[in-house]
Amino acid sequence: MSELTIQTLLLPAAEMGAPNPLPPIRRRRPPAASASAGDLPASMQQNMAYGHVASLLPYAMQDAYTRRSSPQEQPVAVLESHLLRAVFLLDYGGRLWSLYHKPSQSELLAQSPSLTFCNLGLRNAWFRGGVEWNVGTIGHSPLTCSPVFAARLDDGAGCPVLRLYEWERLRQVIVQVDAWLTEGAPVLFVRPRVINPGAEEVPMYWWSNLAVPLTPNMRVLAPATGMYLLQNPMQGLRHRHVPVSDGFDVTYPENWQNAADLFFDLRAEARPWIAAVSARGEGIFHVSEGSLPGRKLWVWGTSQGGRNWQKFLSPDAEPYIEIQAGLTRTQLEHLPLAPRSDRAWIEAMGYVQVDPAQTHGEDWNAACRHVEQAIGETLPPQGISAASRLGAALADHPPGSILHRGSGWGSLERRRREMAGQGGLDADGVPFDDLALGPEQAPWLKLLQSGTLPTASPRLPPQGFLVGDEWRASLERSLREEGKGQWDGWLHLGVMRWFSGDDAGAESAWRRSLSEAWTPWACRNLAALHWEMGRLTEAADLMLAACRDLPSHLELHIECGTLLIEANRSRDWLDLIAGAPAAVRTHSRIRLLEAQAALAAGQLPTVEKFLEERIVPEDLREGETSLTDLWFGFHEMRLRNKIQAGGERQLEDLVRERCPIPPELDFAIR
Repeated sequence: MSELTIQTLLLPAAEMGAPNPLPPIRRRRPPAASASAGDLPASMQQNMAYGHVASLLPYAMQDAYTRRSSPQEQPVAVLESHLLRAVFLLDYGGRLWSLYHKPSQSELLAQSPSLTFCNLGLRNAWFRGGVEWNVGTIGHSPLTCSPVFAARLDDGAGCPVLRLYEWERLRQVIVQVDAWLTEGAPVLFVRPRVINPGAEEVPMYWWSNLAVPLTPNMRVLAPATGMYLLQNPMQGLRHRHVPVSDGFDVTYPENWQNAADLFFDLRAEARPWIAAVSARGEGIFHVSEGSLPGRKLWVWGTSQGGRNWQKFLSPDAEPYIEIQAGLTRTQLEHLPLAPRSDRAWIEAMGYVQVDPAQTHGEDWNAACRHVEQAIGETLPPQGISAASRLGAALADHPPGSILHRGSGWGSLERRRREMAGQGGLDADGVPFDDLALGPEQAPWLKLLQSGTLPTASPRLPPQGFLVGDEWRASLERSLREEGKGQWDGWLHLGVMRWFSGDDAGAESAWRRSLSEAWTPWACRNLAALHWEMGRLTEAADLMLAACRDLPSHLELHIECGTLLIEANRSRDWLDLIAGAPAAVRTHSRIRLLEAQAALAAGQLPTVEKFLEERIVPEDLREGETSLTDLWFGFHEMRLRNKIQAGGERQLEDLVRERCPIPPELDFAIR
C-alpha cells in the first residue's frame, strides 16, 4: 500500500523577503503575440482575446529576495509506494519537487541544488524545477512562491490521497489538486480542480509544467503533425509542420538555438500525451483526459543567452526543458468558467522505456505510435477512466485532517460570505479554517466584525491589499462614518478604486490619505498613478519626495530610478542615489539604473565601471535587454566621434561588429 507522510527536506534556499508594500499600480498589457494571430482558427483567436488581467492586485509583488542561499528545512508532503516516491513543497505552491522511479533508480524531474529565485513569475519571484501548477493567467502562478493547504483523505480502500488547495485571489477561485499513488500502477495520479464559487463568470487558465533534465539527443514526442510556434512574440504564433520545419527536426530540444514555445497541435482523435525520451529510450511521460488538450515543449535554446539563463536560474544544475499540459492549445488563451461551477480532469505521469531505434527513427508517426503503445501498456485508457471516477467521488469529501496551512485569505473570504448571508464558500472538501487567519487578515476581519478598519502608524508599510465591490462598499461605508485620521483606510480605498478603473476616485482617496497623515506610501501611489497617465513631471516630484522620506527602501528607489530615467531626469536620480545608504546604493538593480542614468547624462566613466564589473541584476527579467542596450549604447556614445559612419544605423552596425557583448552579459534568448 502507498503511504502519505509530512516530513522536512533540508534544502538550501535564498531569502524570499517580505512582500512589497507598494501595490502594483501599473496596468498590464495583453501579450504582444495575441495581437498578431490573423490566420489562426476563429476559436483560438476568440480565446486569445479573452481574459487577460489588467492588474495583479490584490497580490503584492515578491521582489525582495536575494541570491544568497542557506540550508533551510522545507515542509514537504511525501506520497510513496513500492514503485514511486513523490515529494511536494508545501511552502511553494505545492510544487511536485521530486518524482523518483524506484525500479530504474531514476529521478524523473529536473531539480536544483537550491531554491534560487529569479524574475520570471507573475509576482516576480520564481524558481526552476519540479512540476508547477499554473493557474490564473499566463506568466506562471501567483501561488508559486506561497504556502498552500495540505490535507489527507482516504480513497475508501486504504490508499491515502494528498489534497493541496488554496484560495486564488486573482480570479477569486478555489484551486484544488488531489494526488495519489495506486497500488501496482507506476504512475502518479493528479486531479486538478478549479472551483468558481462566485456569481460571475471568470476566465480560466491552467498549465501543468514539468521540468525535465535535458540529456544528449533527447526527443520530445506528442501525437501531432503540426505545432503553433512562438519564437518572437512580436511576430505572433506561426503554424509549422512536425517533426521537420525550417530545415531541422524541431522535436529535438538541442536543435533550437533560441528560446521557443512549441505548442503541439494534437490530432483531434488522439489520446492527449507528451513524453521526453533520452537517446537510450528512457524518460518521462504525461497523459490526461481529453479535457486537457494542450501540450507544449519549452526550450531555452543553445545560444549564449539561453545558457546564461539556465546558469542564472541554478548555477550548479544541469540544463533542462519543460514539457507542459494545459486547458487550451496555447498559453495565450483563456476559457470561461461559469458561475458556481467547477472544472476538473485527471493527469498522470510516470517513467517510460521504449526502443530508442523506433523512438528516434525517421518515421515520426511510427515513433509516436511506439511511444503511445508503451504509455498504454503502463497506463491503459481504462486506468485514466478509473482514476477519473475515483477523483470525482472524492472531490467534495471533507479531509480527515489538515496537515499544513496556506494563507488566511480563503478563511477571510469564507467569513465575509458567511456574514453577508452568502453561505460561505460551499466547499466542504477544502476547509479554510480560522487557524489560518494571520496579521494580514486581522484589520479586514475587524472591519467585518466592527465596521471599522483599525488604523496603524504612518511609519508602518501597508499590507494585505483587497479589491472587489463587496470590500470596497464596506470600506467606503466605514470611512463615511469614521474617516477622520484613517490614512490607511483611505489608502486602501484608493487601491480598490484604481483597480475598478476609477482613477479620479483613486487620486481623491490618496490625497485624502495624505491630508490625514502624510506618508510616503500614499505619495508613491499618487506618483504611480501620474506615471501611468503620462504626467511624468508630477510623478517624478512625488516619487522623489517618497524616496527622500524612506532613504533605505529598496523597492521604492528602484521604482524612482526607473521613473526618473523615463522622465529625462537622470541627473536627479544620480544626485539621489549618491546620498543613499550603502545597502541601497550597492544593490545590483540600483547599480544598473545608475549606469543607465549616467549614460543618458553622458557620464561614461560611471557606465564603463559598471560594465567592467560584469554586474547582472538579481531581478533581471526574462526577455529584458537592459544589459545589451547599455553595452551597445555605451560603445556607440564612446565611438561616435572616433569612427566615420553614414548615419545612426551604420554606427550601430559598426559597434556591434567591433564591440561584441561579453558572453557573461548576454541574456538575449529570442
